[in-house]
Amino acid sequence: MDTLTLFGLFAVTAMLVCYALEDRSHWFVLLFAASCALGSAYGFLQGAWPFGVVEAIWAVVALRRWHLRPQG
Repeated sequence: MDTLTLFGLFAVTAMLVCYALEDRSHWFVLLFAASCALGSAYGFLQGAWPFGVVEAIWAVVALRRWHLRPQG
Protein backbone atom coordinates (compact mmCIF):
# COMPACT_ATOMS: atom_id res chain seq x y z
CA MET A 1 0.00 0.00 0.00
CA ASP A 2 1.42 3.39 -0.94
CA THR A 3 1.32 6.54 1.16
CA LEU A 4 -1.56 8.13 -0.76
CA THR A 5 -3.73 5.05 -0.29
CA LEU A 6 -2.98 5.00 3.44
CA PHE A 7 -3.89 8.70 3.63
CA GLY A 8 -7.21 7.99 1.91
CA LEU A 9 -7.90 5.05 4.20
CA PHE A 10 -7.23 7.24 7.22
CA ALA A 11 -9.50 10.01 5.91
CA VAL A 12 -12.52 7.82 5.19
CA THR A 13 -12.06 5.83 8.42
CA ALA A 14 -11.98 9.08 10.40
CA MET A 15 -15.14 10.23 8.60
CA LEU A 16 -16.93 7.00 9.50
CA VAL A 17 -15.88 7.07 13.16
CA CYS A 18 -16.70 10.77 13.63
CA TYR A 19 -20.07 10.39 11.91
CA ALA A 20 -20.95 7.48 14.19
CA LEU A 21 -20.02 9.52 17.29
CA GLU A 22 -21.63 12.85 16.31
CA ASP A 23 -24.42 12.53 18.89
CA ARG A 24 -21.90 12.30 21.73
CA SER A 25 -20.31 15.71 21.30
CA HIS A 26 -20.36 18.70 18.98
CA TRP A 27 -16.60 18.22 18.60
CA PHE A 28 -17.21 15.06 16.57
CA VAL A 29 -19.15 17.16 14.07
CA LEU A 30 -16.11 19.42 13.72
CA LEU A 31 -13.82 16.41 13.38
CA PHE A 32 -16.18 15.00 10.76
CA ALA A 33 -15.83 18.26 8.80
CA ALA A 34 -12.04 18.05 9.07
CA SER A 35 -12.00 14.44 7.93
CA CYS A 36 -14.23 15.37 4.97
CA ALA A 37 -11.65 18.00 4.05
CA LEU A 38 -8.96 15.32 4.23
CA GLY A 39 -11.11 13.08 2.04
CA SER A 40 -11.46 15.93 -0.42
CA ALA A 41 -7.70 16.41 -0.53
CA TYR A 42 -7.30 12.68 -1.12
CA GLY A 43 -9.77 12.78 -4.01
CA PHE A 44 -7.94 15.63 -5.70
CA LEU A 45 -4.51 14.10 -5.09
CA GLN A 46 -5.48 10.78 -6.63
CA GLY A 47 -7.13 12.46 -9.62
CA ALA A 48 -10.75 11.73 -8.75
CA TRP A 49 -11.85 15.37 -8.78
CA PRO A 50 -15.62 14.61 -8.57
CA PHE A 51 -14.97 12.83 -5.26
CA GLY A 52 -12.83 15.77 -4.13
CA VAL A 53 -15.58 18.26 -4.96
CA VAL A 54 -18.31 16.27 -3.19
CA GLU A 55 -16.17 15.80 -0.07
CA ALA A 56 -15.37 19.53 -0.03
CA ILE A 57 -19.12 20.27 -0.10
CA TRP A 58 -19.67 17.80 2.74
CA ALA A 59 -16.94 19.56 4.73
CA VAL A 60 -18.72 22.92 4.33
CA VAL A 61 -22.09 21.37 5.26
CA ALA A 62 -20.57 19.76 8.36
CA LEU A 63 -18.90 23.02 9.39
CA ARG A 64 -22.26 24.76 9.15
CA ARG A 65 -23.89 22.00 11.22
CA TRP A 66 -21.15 22.39 13.84
CA HIS A 67 -21.60 26.16 13.90
CA LEU A 68 -25.38 25.88 14.35
CA ARG A 69 -25.30 23.03 16.86
CA PRO A 70 -25.67 23.87 20.54
CA GLN A 71 -22.30 23.75 22.30
CA GLY A 72 -22.82 21.42 25.18
